[in-house]
Amino acid sequence: MEIRDAIRAAIQELIVPELDQIRKDQAETKVHLEAVHKRLDDMNAHLVDQSRRIDETNQRIDQINARIDQTNARIEELRDDLIQRIDQANNRTDDLRVDLIQRIDALRQELILRIDESNSRTDALRDDLIQRIDQTNARIDQTNARIEEVRNDLIQRIDQANNRTDALRVDLIQRLDKLRQELTLRVDKINSRMDRLYEAIVRRDEHEKLEKRLGALERDVAKLKAQPAA
Repeated sequence: MEIRDAIRAAIQELIVPELDQIRKDQAETKVHLEAVHKRLDDMNAHLVDQSRRIDETNQRIDQINARIDQTNARIEELRDDLIQRIDQANNRTDDLRVDLIQRIDALRQELILRIDESNSRTDALRDDLIQRIDQTNARIDQTNARIEEVRNDLIQRIDQANNRTDALRVDLIQRLDKLRQELTLRVDKINSRMDRLYEAIVRRDEHEKLEKRLGALERDVAKLKAQPAA
């Protein structure tokens, strides 16, 4: 009995503290488990809410997918229509290209022919112009020669005319001097006669006639004086 009690006491001394520690750890673990359960409940509630939102999102995605499918269908229809129109446009473009190539070739041939004709006409015109220019140059040379002859003849005639003009001027000066002297003598004579007439004639009528004659004589004298000056 003593040995059993001793063994029991020894076991109690060894195991009871461990059991107390285990109970304490178990209590702490329980508290931790309760906290974990609470967090799990919160997480479950959050997951449920997230699941609901995901379901709503999935519904919206399904609606969007449906609209996308509709849009894709419309795009496919539009693509087919565009492909058909592009093919038609390409066909028309090919036809137009072939027609343009034909027209360009025809126009090129026509232009080549016209250019050849123009070159031929240009060559002929150039030869004709060269010939005409040569003829014109010859006529110009002849004209220059005639102008030179005419210039020399005119210079000679002008010199002769100048000589004749100088001689005529000298002769006119001499004649004018002689005429001036004659007029001076005649005027002196007329003045003398007028003086005698004024002395001899006393009647008024004769005096008026003498004045008229004197005026006429003065006009004649003025004309005679003006003629040499001209």
